[in-house]
Parts: sequence; structure tokens; C-alpha cells
Amino acid sequence: MSRHAGYRCTKEEERHHVPEPEPVTTSPESLHHPRSLAAFRGTKLLVGGYLALSVMALVAIVLLRDHPALVNDAVWVRGSIVVASASVMFGCAVHATRGSRGAWRRLRVISGLMVGAIVVIIAVPGAFPVWLKWEQGACGILLIGVVLLVNGRQLRRVFAAG
Repeated sequence: MSRHAGYRCTKEEERHHVPEPEPVTTSPESLHHPRSLAAFRGTKLLVGGYLALSVMALVAIVLLRDHPALVNDAVWVRGSIVVASASVMFGCAVHATRGSRGAWRRLRVISGLMVGAIVVIIAVPGAFPVWLKWEQGACGILLIGVVLLVNGRQLRRVFAAG
């Protein structure tokens, strides 16, 4: 037996151990290019706006909880999911700004999925109250900006596999 990762393990366990992958980052030159800085700044502002709007909507949900015509179970679920996704997206935006390719990829995927979900919420009749559809429409406008920035030529160049 040998020592590994702070505990004793067998040779068999050592053979099957897969090391943690190193975080994938990009070069400081491409991160600090003026176009990159502008794209990152815009992304963080838009995602920050999405997070702020989502938190305000959740506060409104709490305040309106005794009005079933304005706040139903679907509104509670959606409001919670939106705040959680906005928080994750903001963290991804910050980490992508620091050069994390994985965070940039997550930001691309989550922003695209959330825009799709917002389109469905706005289009489905009756499931959500009108006030939430307007709020989600505003969130969607912010997220379309995020989608355009994180999928734009400059950030794709920054995070190109190298």
C-alpha cells in the first residue's frame, strides 16, 4: 500500500485514479485586448442586470404571495430557477473574464438555454401572469445581448482551443 491523497489506498486504487484536470485558461494578451475587455465588461453588465432584475422579481413574488392570480406555483418555481441561473451566470462571467474557458462555455450554454426558456414562457398562454411575462421579456433582451457577446468573434478568438 502507498500514500495517496491523504489516505492509504491500494495499488489497484492507484491504477484507477484519474487526476483532476487543470483549469483551462487563455493567454493574458488576448484577455487584455481592448475588444476583449469591452466584451467582458458588457457581458458582466448585462448578466448583472439580469441578476438584479431576477432578484427584484423574486422579491415581488414574495410580496405578492397572497394573490393567487399574480403568484402561482409556476411563478415560484420559475422565479427561483431564474435567480439561481442568474447567479451561476454571473459567476461564470467573472471567471470567464479571468480566462476560464470552462466558465465561458457554461455562460454560452446557459444564456442560450435561458433565452429559449423565456421565449416559451412568453408564448405559452395562461401559465404565467402578464407581469412575469413582461419581466421575463426584459430578462430575455438582456440575455440576447449576452448571447451575442459571448458567441461573438472576439471572445471565440480569446477562448479558441490552443
